[in-house]
Amino acid sequence: MVKFTFPVSPFKDITKLYQKFNAPICSIDCGEKCRVNNPNGVPFCCDITHAIPAVYDQEAEFYHGRTDLWFAYDGEQTGEDLDLPIGMRLMQCLGAAKCQRDFRSLSCRQFPFYPYVSAEYEFLGLAIEWEFRGKCWLYEHTDLVTNEYREQFVAVYDEIFAFDQDIFENYAEHSENARTAHQQAGEKLFVLGRDGAAMWIDPAA
Repeated sequence: MVKFTFPVSPFKDITKLYQKFNAPICSIDCGEKCRVNNPNGVPFCCDITHAIPAVYDQEAEFYHGRTDLWFAYDGEQTGEDLDLPIGMRLMQCLGAAKCQRDFRSLSCRQFPFYPYVSAEYEFLGLAIEWEFRGKCWLYEHTDLVTNEYREQFVAVYDEIFAFDQDIFENYAEHSENARTAHQQAGEKLFVLGRDGAAMWIDPAA
């Protein structure tokens, strides 16, 4: 991983941060592909019963007074239940039909991916949340992910990781949990590399 130093927090200007990460994930509406498989009739990524959005505190503060899209999550699960990192909170939105795309959170923009950090502490690329196998349509169609989306994803998380080591550590732990889950399942872990190359990680190696 190439290290840079960013003296100013990437979260200082949320609008600018979002503008850096606004490319469509693919050329078609993948939500239309997966929602037909969900009894609730909405994309799994926008179904609060399957995915509870977690946003950074700076994002939540940015939304206040700017949009009515987001509000505090009022379900039974807590951030502690979900092992939510410090500096993040659970929220929910008005739903897919009322999405205000300029105000999508980072977690919305990256879904179903997360930045994968190897056991050697390298940010290798984009991995898919393993809990959404058989749900998220993109799980079987990663070849349709656009180069622009991948490049924006990598650039934004390079910037975030260079500024905040704690966030990097959170994703390193999440990646380790993914390796454990895949090893227990006897499966290799797919990563869409920073350069666009498809990689299959042996979690036991």
